[in-house]
Amino acid sequence: MATITYRHPNGTDTVVDVPVPNTVMRGAKINNVQGIEAQCGGSAQCGTCHVYIDEACGIVLPEMHDDEDEVLYGTASPRRDNSRLSCQLRISEELDGLVVHLPERQS
Repeated sequence: MATITYRHPNGTDTVVDVPVPNTVMRGAKINNVQGIEAQCGGSAQCGTCHVYIDEACGIVLPEMHDDEDEVLYGTASPRRDNSRLSCQLRISEELDGLVVHLPERQS
């Protein structure tokens, strides 16, 4: 289980406990967090689960795979150095306390 904070563009937070073996994207979907569309269902093809990682939370994420890296160049909101696809972030105890900022738009 990991507690994930989804920070909306208006500054409000939605904090949820997400059980293993879900992803950050799936955690948003099962908890009705607005702002993650996930049109491809989590296969790293559409970029509609794009998030910005809050680097201040100090959590080290797994390396980005080539597929994720490529998809992030086509997202609706600008890619940044801290951009990730939430469907590629598997929940583990190491992600407990992760804060992700939701972009203004996904599509």
